[in-house]
Amino acid sequence: MKDLKSLNKYLWRYRGRLTLGFIFVALSNAFAVLQPRMISQALDLVLQDIKSIEMAEGFESQALISSNLSSSLLSYGLLVIGFALLMGIFMYFTRQTIIVVSRLIEYDLRKDIYDHYSKLSQNFYRKSKIGDLMNRIMEDVSKVRMYLGPAILYGINLTTLTVLVVSFMVSVSSELSLYTLIPLPLLSVSIYYVSSIVHKRSTKIQQQLSLLTSLAQEVYSGIRVVKSFVKGKQMGNYFTDQCDDYKSKSMELVKVNAFFFPLMMLIIGISTIFVIYFGGLQINKGNISAGTLVEFIIYVNMLTWPVTSIGWIASIVQQAAASQRRIDEFFNQKPQILNGNITDFEFEESIEFKNVSFVYPDTGIKALENISFTIKKGDRIAIIGKTGSGKTTIAEIILRTFDPSEGEVLIDGKPLESLDLLHWRTLIGYVPQDNFLFSDTIENNIKFGQNDATLDEVMEAATKASIHKEIAELPSAYQTAVGERGVTLSGGQKQRTSIARAIIKDPEIIILDDALSAVDANTEQVVTNYLDQDLKGKTVFNITHRINPNSEYDQIIILQKGHISAIGKHEVLYHSNSFYKHLIDHAALENLE
Repeated sequence: MKDLKSLNKYLWRYRGRLTLGFIFVALSNAFAVLQPRMISQALDLVLQDIKSIEMAEGFESQALISSNLSSSLLSYGLLVIGFALLMGIFMYFTRQTIIVVSRLIEYDLRKDIYDHYSKLSQNFYRKSKIGDLMNRIMEDVSKVRMYLGPAILYGINLTTLTVLVVSFMVSVSSELSLYTLIPLPLLSVSIYYVSSIVHKRSTKIQQQLSLLTSLAQEVYSGIRVVKSFVKGKQMGNYFTDQCDDYKSKSMELVKVNAFFFPLMMLIIGISTIFVIYFGGLQINKGNISAGTLVEFIIYVNMLTWPVTSIGWIASIVQQAAASQRRIDEFFNQKPQILNGNITDFEFEESIEFKNVSFVYPDTGIKALENISFTIKKGDRIAIIGKTGSGKTTIAEIILRTFDPSEGEVLIDGKPLESLDLLHWRTLIGYVPQDNFLFSDTIENNIKFGQNDATLDEVMEAATKASIHKEIAELPSAYQTAVGERGVTLSGGQKQRTSIARAIIKDPEIIILDDALSAVDANTEQVVTNYLDQDLKGKTVFNITHRINPNSEYDQIIILQKGHISAIGKHEVLYHSNSFYKHLIDHAALENLE
């Protein structure tokens, strides 16, 4: 149960409803255990009155005794029916409290997991599989919900019913109660042994299910690659092998449960035999009545389902414990990017990289080393270099998806770490390399940058990104669904849609990370001209491995293996840096073509 302690705060949150649930369970069981007592008394009355009727045969009192017996049986029958109705009513209230609380906690837990996911740093997502994340927030939470609802409900039901039944049994005949409860120690040992097995096997099952979810997510996301390399059969066979592994692990758990439930029934059956045998002896001695024996038999059968459910409850608890441990593994992950406490600020002067170095923690690759430069507000900056030179890392440090391993970044002289992270990111429009689009309409993808934007504003942003005409020619225009990750659009269309999404935000700083690599030179020139006009006064970072010779930049930073090999304006670099001269000459030839 130690793995489930983290759920206590949720149970405490709904303590009022849970307390009512406990009371309703107790009342429901109280009316349940009164029914056998009524039946016992009715049976004894019948047996007694039958003897009286036989003895009064031929006398006028015989009819009176028969009439009293009928009215007494009717009274007992009505009492039993009334108790049954009250038992059902309170059981309904029980489900409306405890089961509803379990659903509320399920909602709270999923929300808390989602909120925690959103706070975790990029490093966490670089080493975690999406399928595993999804499985923990869905399947694992569902397992935990079964503990919070049915397991707690039936656990309380079992406890209260057992206490009440045993109390009633002892009050009637302590000796017969002792014989009835003899098999229970065997039950306790069985539960302890089986629960440990269930816990271990449940953990393995959840781990394998996470692997299956991750594998399916990767295959479906990369289905074009799988088909183009004709690997469908190979991936299918691998998925089948993993499914078979999941099936075998699940069957191992099923076998344990299949053994446990008959064992519970056997123990209950033994108790019933003990009651009948020893109860018969007690009747023969005159210590108890026949009605009392029937009462005990009913009590034992009343315990059949609750006691049998011990195995089911134990299985649920162990599965929930395994799932909650997996959930807590992620809750124990702390965000590496901590929020600053300066909330009232605007970007007014400059961005300064001061002796910044960065090493990716998951790979140990040193992406930047001792980088220093200053960008004034309103400057247009080009950051160029070969693949792996550290260009994207600079963008991620500005966005604070990563913090520098060494050195610092200053915003208007203040450390970037001291600024409120959400407010800082609202000042930035970012067009990433992967151009991620949501499985939604083109309009909603562009409006992601500004939720309250009108359709006219969306169209204006698309025009500036040179994508409006192509969108207008689509059958549903801006209402066209782009599919998962924008799969229905070309690479160039996705890039320009991402640019429109950044433009509509009207940010103070815009970062274009290789944002036009998938378009031809002419389209690039059109987009660049729009950006040159529309982004005047904005601070622009254009991160690219090629550069448009017609664009004007206040500074051009050339990176080479994580170092700044040169920095300056176009005229100076063209005559002093061979790498930059080669890029410009090559771009000029492309434009001529």
